[in-house]
Amino acid sequence: MSKKIGSLLICLGFLSAFILLLSGPLYRWQILDLGIAFTLLRWAAYIGVASVVLIIVYLIWKRPRGVRLAVLTAAAIVGMISFYIPYQQLETARSVPPIHDITTDLENPPEFVAIAPLRADAPNPLPYPGEETAAQQRKAYSDLTPQYFEQDLNQVFEAALRVVNAKGWQLVASDLAEGRIEATASTFWFGFKDDVVIRLQREGEQTRVDVRSKSRVGRSDVGKNAARIRDFQQQLKGNL
Repeated sequence: MSKKIGSLLICLGFLSAFILLLSGPLYRWQILDLGIAFTLLRWAAYIGVASVVLIIVYLIWKRPRGVRLAVLTAAAIVGMISFYIPYQQLETARSVPPIHDITTDLENPPEFVAIAPLRADAPNPLPYPGEETAAQQRKAYSDLTPQYFEQDLNQVFEAALRVVNAKGWQLVASDLAEGRIEATASTFWFGFKDDVVIRLQREGEQTRVDVRSKSRVGRSDVGKNAARIRDFQQQLKGNL
């Protein structure tokens, strides 16, 4: 009987990981909607933490050895990971404002042009949300400001394109005359699509670069768009 209980707990631990891993692809393949996919994430966390607690109790109770101990330990580790990943995402979401449109120019955000038709059915509308979002960004991401370079616009434009390509974003448009680059970034697990527009313009003797990153779905981006802009700016600076 005790062996059957141990086997059940092992299955429980690995089941949590299976549910966790499957939630993203099932949404990305449009088999499940986002609400159900997130429900699977929660259940992966619940099952994961339950398996850890029960396995610990079982180990204290039965004190298994050898291969049995190793497999139970592995199942407990897997269960903990299945709990921790959704929990970490939840904590991150709580630590950042519930916004999904981030830009380095809050007064005059770069506009999406070529990407606009691709977002026709997106739950998040294309226009910038306005001052409420801007106020939350100022408080949470005060470091996100325009970049200025001594190089001419052509050089900075080519460097920006190199960064876009290096990051594996899908290039939608690049217009040197307008100083505009548009691309779409997709997250690995759920395949969320976030759109990026990069605007370049001359200001005096310098080239100014502004970036805007906007999610197609979700009220909160869990800080992803701000992180994307920071990473882009760092890589662009390194390319010039």
